[in-house]
Amino acid sequence: MRSLLISLVLISFQNGYSQQMKMRPLTELINLEEPGWEVVEEWITSATNKVEILPKNEQRAGSALYRTQVTTRSPMGAIIYETGGILVDHGWIRILGSGSDRLSRSLPEWNRGKSFEAYGKAASFLLIADDAIGGFFALNGGAFGDDDMGMVYYLSPDNLEWEPLDIGYSDFVYWAFTNDLDAFYEGLRWKRWKKEVKEMGADRAMLFYPFLWTAYDLEKRSKNDVPIEEIWTLQLDVRDQLKPSGEK
Repeated sequence: MRSLLISLVLISFQNGYSQQMKMRPLTELINLEEPGWEVVEEWITSATNKVEILPKNEQRAGSALYRTQVTTRSPMGAIIYETGGILVDHGWIRILGSGSDRLSRSLPEWNRGKSFEAYGKAASFLLIADDAIGGFFALNGGAFGDDDMGMVYYLSPDNLEWEPLDIGYSDFVYWAFTNDLDAFYEGLRWKRWKKEVKEMGADRAMLFYPFLWTAYDLEKRSKNDVPIEEIWTLQLDVRDQLKPSGEK
């Protein structure tokens, strides 16, 4: 079943974002016979990490699904249409949906101006989630090579490299719900992170100084929560500065 879901997301992603697309109406995107949300609910039931579903606004949900052009048969479409977003592990990971009071960014709104310029235009990657320390998860639409289209990459704030996770969107969601996140983020969680992450909100992330990509004791760094947009811009600027001369 999960292999089928991966294929559905990959096909939708490639068809929808690898070229200029004809926008399908909302009625063609909502699948009532095989809703992907039922599968997501099964994953929530088996989750070992804390999962919080943010309530959706019906109008925003329809708009976000239309702008993303993914059907609700897929987990991505289901999450966009059925949720305002999903907070995992006390809000450490934020999976984008259609936006809510606590996570105002919808998936298509967050990507506009980053992975594509206008709805319906081509995108070489698609940002699907991020975390409390300014790490970003993205689906590959060609930006990271053509051999693993539709697979998830992680922009790690401790080295500013896009790292392949070797999983698609569906497996990423299941991974976030069930994986040992303490192990994945080893050395990047401070003593009071649960309380501070909850307090700062899901549209912000913790900025450390010295920056995480420098060698320094985590607990000795100063930190302040800032809009996550600022961290995205900062990391891209630093990546550009660190590129060898002549590299794109």
